[in-house]
Amino acid sequence: MPVTERMMDTRAAETDVLFQPTRIGSLEIKNRIVMAPMTRAMSPGGVPGPNVARYYSRRAQNDVGLIITEGSFISPETAAHDRNAPRFYGDDALQGWMPVVDQVHQAGARIFPQLWHVGLVHKPKVAGVGAVFDSGIGNTEQAISPSGIIGGNGLPLEKAGQPATVGEIERVIEAYGNAASAAQRLHFDGVEVHGAHGYLIDQFLWDKTNLRNDEYGGDLARRSRFATEVIREIRRRVGPSFPVVLRLSLWKQQDYTAKLVATPQEWATVIEPLVEAGVDAFHLSQRRYWEGEFGTELNLAAWTKKLTGKPTITVGSVTLDNSTAEMMQGKGSSPTNNIAPMLASLVRGQFDLVAVGRALIANPDWPRRIRDRLALNPYTLSMLQTLD
Repeated sequence: MPVTERMMDTRAAETDVLFQPTRIGSLEIKNRIVMAPMTRAMSPGGVPGPNVARYYSRRAQNDVGLIITEGSFISPETAAHDRNAPRFYGDDALQGWMPVVDQVHQAGARIFPQLWHVGLVHKPKVAGVGAVFDSGIGNTEQAISPSGIIGGNGLPLEKAGQPATVGEIERVIEAYGNAASAAQRLHFDGVEVHGAHGYLIDQFLWDKTNLRNDEYGGDLARRSRFATEVIREIRRRVGPSFPVVLRLSLWKQQDYTAKLVATPQEWATVIEPLVEAGVDAFHLSQRRYWEGEFGTELNLAAWTKKLTGKPTITVGSVTLDNSTAEMMQGKGSSPTNNIAPMLASLVRGQFDLVAVGRALIANPDWPRRIRDRLALNPYTLSMLQTLD
């Protein structure tokens, strides 16, 4: 059935399900609305300031149940490609996060940092956006990656470095554990690990960027080992009750048409060991959340919950008429009423939470506008110039 035929007037749909409480592990969240992680690069030197705290707390004050911060670099060892994206190491950066946590909690929401290692990925250019997206640093040949292969942004996959040694891999795994432990000390409510979109964990998962023939490469199960060991180390460091979410995708910025796996059985090979390692929930990124996977009507979040039984978060162009990839090409985004399939899937229990990205930049009060059936402001690229 075409997407347009599945759309319906929000007035005819039941939005109450968005405002019902839910859980990730032992953590109760007041509603199903999540602020998706979006790189804003407004933390000079990697240190979040008062503007970052205001930015997140403003969404919390407007009834977002869970804030997932923008990706935060886990270590100084080749984990960064932007000087102004936040860090999750170093006393100065960790102290900068404390007011963010406090203000979000005071506003009644939960907050997780997104722990990020980009591997060999270079910072993308965004059409129509100026200096705020020109402050990055490209990765060097010493950057960590499974096989030293990268591409993307219209470029073919190519050799750009050397494969990581086992010792280097072990240090990165330890860095993830250190960052998660720091989040727990700072009274974050949990952590999200970024394993999607062609970044380091995804580089290990994808057969085009992982050509290793040791225990971290080969078939799909062995390519999944790095991700599993990251989760296992985090769980070891934070204990059994601190929520751990993993963000995954089938697409990647190196190739928007790529698919990490082709069948539900292959997907189970990736995600089931991650559950055993300690994942409490999965955050499944699609360019358009309503599109089915594996030749079915179920989207990736629904399939993942079906296969694991774990809570899932869906995300991808919620109340917008284009994807992030199209936005990166300079195409504007207008608000559109595309939430009916999402509401229906929530009611059926096919997934548990909904992450909203660019629409929450344009509409800090998105939850209230949806609940009260008010018009949404359009999203424009110029909004990336400020942290409002």
